[in-house]
Amino acid sequence: MINDIQKKVKELLENGSINGFLGIRNFEGQIGPHLFTDPNDLDGFCLGDYREVGDARYPLNKYLLKIIKRYPGEPIGILYRGCDERALVSLKSWNQIPQNQIIVPVGFACSAEQATICECAQPYPDACDFGEKTNPVACQSIANVEAMSMEDRFMFWQREFQKCIKCYGCRNVCPVCFCNECSLEDDNLIRKGESPPEIPIFHLVRAVHMAGRCVDCGLCNDACAMEIPLRTLYKKVAQILKEDFNYTAGVDFEKSPLQTLGEV
Repeated sequence: MINDIQKKVKELLENGSINGFLGIRNFEGQIGPHLFTDPNDLDGFCLGDYREVGDARYPLNKYLLKIIKRYPGEPIGILYRGCDERALVSLKSWNQIPQNQIIVPVGFACSAEQATICECAQPYPDACDFGEKTNPVACQSIANVEAMSMEDRFMFWQREFQKCIKCYGCRNVCPVCFCNECSLEDDNLIRKGESPPEIPIFHLVRAVHMAGRCVDCGLCNDACAMEIPLRTLYKKVAQILKEDFNYTAGVDFEKSPLQTLGEV
């Protein structure tokens, strides 16, 4: 599959459909995001998933925002899986990507192994160019927590949140975190200079802030040095939003209901 994707990217660069392609590159064992601009220099191009290099996923959409701000209007290609596509939709709904910006996606399906790890409801993009679409995976992690008594559930989250070292890794890696002023650095909500942060307010503020944005990419879970099950928390927030407003971030193209609450 990787060779087929490389061929596709090469064609897009050669025929001028895009001026650059944002993907993943393995350069002498160092894996990370890379903007490919030369159709004859695609060495090291990789997917950055469990099939190749272990867990080496990156928030490519976060880098995309930086690129289109620096080169507005330039046609850019991007490698994406299901969660990357959802992030792109979410960013557009929050007006973070100009309507006239040309973005050419090259989508591929995640492996069954990765879908299982992520408990992903759609482990492939709608525009899936490469790979075999694997089945959705049911979310067992929420069920496991909700099977506890209310007291045990409270103690479970208290123990998990107390592990936090306030590294901001969950925020920094998030592809749909784009605020110029972060609520996690607001003295009225989170007191600065305290580590670990006040429990549970730090993570509850972030969970509420992610409502209507989180696309279930799981990068926060991967980035957490203390292995706090953040994805389970955000999955629950998304579940509530679906039940109360029939809205799924990154799937529904209209505005999040939390963008319109209170509007006249």
